[in-house]
Amino acid sequence: MTTEATLRWLTGLRNLGSRLGTERMGVLAERLAHPERAAPCIHVAGTNGKGSTCAMIEAIQRAHGRRTGLYTSPHLVSIGERIQVDRRPLSDERVVALAEILRPHHAAIAAAEPDLAPTFFELITAAAWIEFALRRVDVIVLETGLGGRLDATNICAPEVCVITSIGLDHQEYLGPTLAHIAAEKAGILKPGVPAVIGLVPPPAAAVIAARAQAIGAPLYWLKDYFPDGLPETNLVGAHQRANAGLALLACELAEGLPVDEATARAALRQVDWAGRWQRLTLADGRALIVDGSHNEEGIRAVVPLLAAGPPPTLVVGALGAERAQALLAAVAPLAARLHLVAPDNERACRPAELAAWLSPADRAKASVATVAELFPSPGVCRADGDPIVVLGSLYLVGEVLARFHGGALPDAGWQDRLPPTS
Repeated sequence: MTTEATLRWLTGLRNLGSRLGTERMGVLAERLAHPERAAPCIHVAGTNGKGSTCAMIEAIQRAHGRRTGLYTSPHLVSIGERIQVDRRPLSDERVVALAEILRPHHAAIAAAEPDLAPTFFELITAAAWIEFALRRVDVIVLETGLGGRLDATNICAPEVCVITSIGLDHQEYLGPTLAHIAAEKAGILKPGVPAVIGLVPPPAAAVIAARAQAIGAPLYWLKDYFPDGLPETNLVGAHQRANAGLALLACELAEGLPVDEATARAALRQVDWAGRWQRLTLADGRALIVDGSHNEEGIRAVVPLLAAGPPPTLVVGALGAERAQALLAAVAPLAARLHLVAPDNERACRPAELAAWLSPADRAKASVATVAELFPSPGVCRADGDPIVVLGSLYLVGEVLARFHGGALPDAGWQDRLPPTS
């Protein structure tokens, strides 16, 4: 098959949605002789901070001379960002080669039991495990996709589990309350496997503690550690220092992967993770900051960063009315001016919708634009003001980063697609 045909086949599977459940993943892994068991892994779930924490764990492990496999989602620009070895993303060609390894397995399962045919996300997860096994990585750092209990990644046998945070997001799939969501995230806990838990609200903490007690998983609460202050990291914000504490504690608990504390702390000060209060410089010298905070908990973390500097020009785009309204209510009053845009995603709110949710005072400083109009060429932004801050959907962040660097624009067809809830 040609590269184009393989991509067409793989991206077509996203129309099935991100169906929850581990049975399909288990069937596929059995056919593949369980590549997920090829190396010890650290499994990370949570509402926010999963990607940053994974990047920090990976940095610590690589600083100790280990070959690392890092699996995260979604990607910002290129699908190969999801599958990295020693922080080097796979090329599209390599992703296609892995997809071709998986295609006959998908066909065989679909022919025998159609309901067990793996989804887009499940195939990408399997591709990561195959690559990590072939490359003989020493450790895998694994981020859940959605939830935890029924996530495709949850067939792994981790050395340590991490739950970074619990907030309201994806309630239509994970449940309406913090307790419901905590129960889904706590589904990654395993008997006898240490679990590191971030700064979660009391209703979530109670659910996690009950689950851990029921299955015999020892818990390590971040609040009980680092009395002299959380570890420092080059990633910006108090929430990132909490993530750094989780990463350090998780690495210290991973048996068979010993770490030196000084080496680990040094690695936390040199973490590379795009799209999280990432500061860039435009061609004219102005600051461009991009951040993918898009839910209530994430927005609370970014507001102090906005308030700490001069009133910014905000470029805002979001997926889903509830997320968009919460984002605008929190950040619009802090802006000198607003540009409302629609990310390249079928679930994106239209700019006119965003404008309708603004207060009269904030609407007066807002305008509607497209990403292409605001970022017409590499290093260029046509919006006035300094700094320019891009906020909201990670899909928007990916578009802006691609235009800033002058690379190929992300293909919306490569992203995960949640099933409709109606």
